[in-house]
Amino acid sequence: MIMKTENKAVVYCRVSTKKQSREGSGLESQETRCREYAAYKGYEVVKVFQDDMSGSMLGRPGITAMLAFVRKHRRQGMVVIIDDISRLARGLQAHLKLRAEINKAGGALESPSIEFGEDSDSILVEHLLASVSQHQRQKNGEQAKNRMRARMLAGYWVFYAPLGYRYQKSPAGGSILVPEEPMASAIREALEGYASGRFASQAEVKRFLENSPGFRLTRHGTLTNEQANRIITRPIYAGYIESKVWGVSLRKGQHEPLISLETYERNQERLNDKVYAPARTDVHEDFPLRGFVTCGECGHPLTANWSKGRNKSYPYYICRHRGCEKFGKSVARAKVEGAYETLLHSLKPSHDLFALISTQCRIFWDKRAAGVREAKSAFKLKINAVEKKIDGLLERIVESESATVISAYERKVAELERSKLLLAEKQARCGTVARDYEETFRTAFEFFSNPCYLWENGTLEDKRIVLQLTLNGHLEYDWNQGVRTTEISFPFRALEDFSGSEKEMAERVGFEPTVRLPVHRISSAAHSTSLPPLR
Repeated sequence: MIMKTENKAVVYCRVSTKKQSREGSGLESQETRCREYAAYKGYEVVKVFQDDMSGSMLGRPGITAMLAFVRKHRRQGMVVIIDDISRLARGLQAHLKLRAEINKAGGALESPSIEFGEDSDSILVEHLLASVSQHQRQKNGEQAKNRMRARMLAGYWVFYAPLGYRYQKSPAGGSILVPEEPMASAIREALEGYASGRFASQAEVKRFLENSPGFRLTRHGTLTNEQANRIITRPIYAGYIESKVWGVSLRKGQHEPLISLETYERNQERLNDKVYAPARTDVHEDFPLRGFVTCGECGHPLTANWSKGRNKSYPYYICRHRGCEKFGKSVARAKVEGAYETLLHSLKPSHDLFALISTQCRIFWDKRAAGVREAKSAFKLKINAVEKKIDGLLERIVESESATVISAYERKVAELERSKLLLAEKQARCGTVARDYEETFRTAFEFFSNPCYLWENGTLEDKRIVLQLTLNGHLEYDWNQGVRTTEISFPFRALEDFSGSEKEMAERVGFEPTVRLPVHRISSAAHSTSLPPLR
């Protein structure tokens, strides 16, 4: 029999996640059951409120809107219908608080699953059911955490996919991280560039990624400093995973790495060393020397700006350091950058000298390749030594009764395990070359053969790289003498010494007269490249 009343009602439905609201029928089935109950009781359903959030949270948009609606229609004695007690909240304290808020707003809570009353027995049953709901939530959370932790122990990442990766169904079951292009390639280049010194700071890494085509940025069109720091400090990009909160130590992941563990460790060393970086976040392509050129009076970097003339604007570098005698004094951009361009032109080596250096590099490359077996044996010995140390510490942990000593031993074991992983990776890569000699050094030799070309035709980032590769410090502008002679980088100085000394063949009796080797002089220096470790 259907009861006839004049009461009006609202329906509140909730599922735990947005995915459940999109793919499941939980909200729809809850609403249908509540409407059937309202029809049986003779209530008129005037509004339905929904949430797709955890029941442990109180500040849900749907529940807040529902309370405001009931409060607004207090005089009508609104009935609030829920499908089950767990739909209102998943905790005893949260349930009691929302129950009180509904009563305070002038509403009455009802459900087809339970009768809410004010007598002691009804209150006991209500509290018991709320406690059971809370226990189920906690138990589900524990089970989910245990499953996720077990998957991490097997080498699978279980949290949100980091920038540069996306999840893909794995043939072995579940999902696995795979590189997401073109972001993955940009991150790989950024991390390897930071390790090699191409990017002198986190700010330069951030700026490079922001300018990379297809890189996913925030809605403001930028990459946050926190995101840039996570990219540099996360071992997941080296193919390893860890979770200090869940007690999962660093281990090899099942996903494809973007960089080597050696590159990752090098980046952490650079971050901890806080290497000085002549990089600025406000560098503009109009003034590529900003941050590199300093005032000859106070030693502080010159800033830059455009100055308006009668008919057009003029670019200047200017000292803005208060307390400097030259404060406010400016110098034309063309004068400063022209001096640097003159230096670049002087660094271009002769063709014969460059060919000789390239040949010597090739000989050294081949010589390093011949020592692969010895290197592998050396790494194996180091790994065995580390394993012996780990075994010794584990025995001490078993024998020790002091919590402090055990904790210290555990930290040392974790450090040794990390060192062992690094050595194992080096051993695996020893003797393997990702690219051949020509491909590896083609770009480098193109730059060293004509360093001024990249400056004249490259982007702002290219120009900043040229500055870092050619200078061993800042360009100093003397307000009387102009740009002072600066110290060029080590490879250029080495080539200058190589090309600047006279070399002759020794005379030997009975042979033709000795031939003087051609000496190639360059006004300042030429540049060679230092070989990276052979993989």
